[in-house]
Amino acid sequence: MPILNLTGPLGTSISVDVPEERDLLGVLRRYGRQGWTSGEIPAGGLSLPLAMADNFDWSLIGARAYTSPDGEQAVIYKGQSYKRRELDEVDTKKIKLPKIVKYSRGARPTDPVHLKEGEEGGVQYVTLISFRGGGRVIEAYVDASATANK
Repeated sequence: MPILNLTGPLGTSISVDVPEERDLLGVLRRYGRQGWTSGEIPAGGLSLPLAMADNFDWSLIGARAYTSPDGEQAVIYKGQSYKRRELDEVDTKKIKLPKIVKYSRGARPTDPVHLKEGEEGGVQYVTLISFRGGGRVIEAYVDASATANK
């Protein structure tokens, strides 16, 4: 029987028995909608195909999407706000970069060095997730309500 080890929004840890492996994502979603998380986001953030930027199910990582009063899209994850940033494709003689949609926040002095991106002394960021590349949508990670509203 699979077991999910989760951490709640207030730091509480619990273990949840999942009767069937096929039910793992459903249980993760149910707890994730309440802010429970499992595991840690790796340095540099998660990376998924660009095609998932508008339909990723944030509850899988315990995050919640929202729109700021200024109309900016963002997510709350472990009490921190990560803003949506769209980096357009760059294609010059020297460099070629694909379009990227990422959710990141400004780095804080208390953030571990390995999580910070950017030049020391300059503007630095911590990335939660990046959507890039031509990979296919991972259906198991799609927010059903996002696709139903389109």
